[in-house]
Amino acid sequence: MKQIALDLGLASGPTLDGYFAGPNEAALRHLQIGVGATVRSPVPTYLWGEAGSGKTHLLTSVREALREQGAVAGWMDASVLEPPEFDEGWSVVLLDDVHLYTAVQQQAAFNWFVNALAPKTGLPRWVLAAGQVPPADLQLREDLRTRLGWGHIFALQVLGESERRAVLRQQADARGIFLRDEVVDFVLNRFSRDMGSLIQLLDELDCYALQKQRAVTIPLVKSMLENE
Repeated sequence: MKQIALDLGLASGPTLDGYFAGPNEAALRHLQIGVGATVRSPVPTYLWGEAGSGKTHLLTSVREALREQGAVAGWMDASVLEPPEFDEGWSVVLLDDVHLYTAVQQQAAFNWFVNALAPKTGLPRWVLAAGQVPPADLQLREDLRTRLGWGHIFALQVLGESERRAVLRQQADARGIFLRDEVVDFVLNRFSRDMGSLIQLLDELDCYALQKQRAVTIPLVKSMLENE
């Protein structure tokens, strides 16, 4: 998908309520219960699935929901090249894209995991991790891999064609955008079909349409791409 340099300040961040679960309802419900619990289970949770299944959306949504409650989360993904030490002030540890972790990141993740489950102060913390493959297939150090695999495990599925259409329409309605069938067809046939990319495109279209004071049509989509 082409990237458009537009102000996305109006775009809403990911939320659990904004995640169209489809076949992943059990995973979503599990996370909603965890976020809403007064005392969270110390049993870790691992989400796995191919790109576009919503793993990062869910982890980010948990982080934001807990932040609204005043809680602080420890976060690491593959871009965090120098992970910090475990912080006793964290309420949850979130580990994204664990299948990509370097040796340094694996060491930090293991340290966070151990300290989260046996903290020096307070109750055990919730550990929520995600990767593209099941725990048994992770090419990670054994002590980390086994810890990721002993708790709750959910396999996420990428949404089907009808479900992607439903999400696009749901997200468009939330932004006050009317999407004709031909626009939906154009987008789904010509752009990456993972939901993260599609929602990003929708945000960019929303901003561009406001800038041009025009409805979202196929010519508008083409114009946006030509003037990136």
